[in-house]
Amino acid sequence: MTFTRADYEHAADFIRARDSRPLAAGLVLGSGLGVLADQISDRVVIPYADIPHFPVSTVHGHAGQLVIGTLEGQTVIAQQGRAHFYEGYSMAQITFPIRVMHLLGVPTLILTNAAGGINPNFKAGDIMLITDHINFVGMVGNNPLMGANDDSFGTRFPGMVHTYDRRLRDLATSAAAERGVTLRQGVYACFAGPSFETPAEIRMLRVLGADAVGMSTVHEVLIARHAGMRVLAFSCITNEGIDSIDANTETNHEEVLEIGARIIPVMTGVLRDVLQAL
Repeated sequence: MTFTRADYEHAADFIRARDSRPLAAGLVLGSGLGVLADQISDRVVIPYADIPHFPVSTVHGHAGQLVIGTLEGQTVIAQQGRAHFYEGYSMAQITFPIRVMHLLGVPTLILTNAAGGINPNFKAGDIMLITDHINFVGMVGNNPLMGANDDSFGTRFPGMVHTYDRRLRDLATSAAAERGVTLRQGVYACFAGPSFETPAEIRMLRVLGADAVGMSTVHEVLIARHAGMRVLAFSCITNEGIDSIDANTETNHEEVLEIGARIIPVMTGVLRDVLQAL
């Protein structure tokens, strides 16, 4: 499925009719992390199902609504949950909200996700600041920028060297340090899912230089950068990658949500400080 600029404008107009405040930042809140949107004040809540062309998440832990309001003195628009490629949506569908945010005037996009730890120094409960990514899904022909390019959004061949904004990363690092939070930094690898990684895949990712692995975020980042938005992204390490077939444990979604819930207070504090500093 593809969309025209008129489709994006239709959705943006629908949202703007319900709240037209100038926006300082957009938030994409991943598995179990949507509770941050509950802390937004002066809220306007719009279910995804009501917004023209918006994808509706089917995954437990994703509320499936857009929240507009104030957080740390900034007017923000937050995706309380996201749609995923593995749910059967096209790349155009899962990244649709990002282009709509761009049309609403959002200059900065902050994303969070739940991810598995690849770096052996990472433990479940850590937060990783994403400094770069490996787009395995895009490498096999599933890049959201494939197809006819709309020059009104961005250039045909966007550069990706400075994908994760240096100034925003510095703000996040400072915020974590002031709170006494150990903020890991590293490379996020994107798989399609929904199955978790095999031990062989975990070992491969480690050799390739990945520090965490997940099933989202990169597609949204590509669309944001194509449109010239500044990007900051975090992975909440909700499980440690299992690299041996003889291990006595198995990764599961319930564990991801449980650990994610424990990370929320720390992640929320850092995000609040970053927003305040924008």
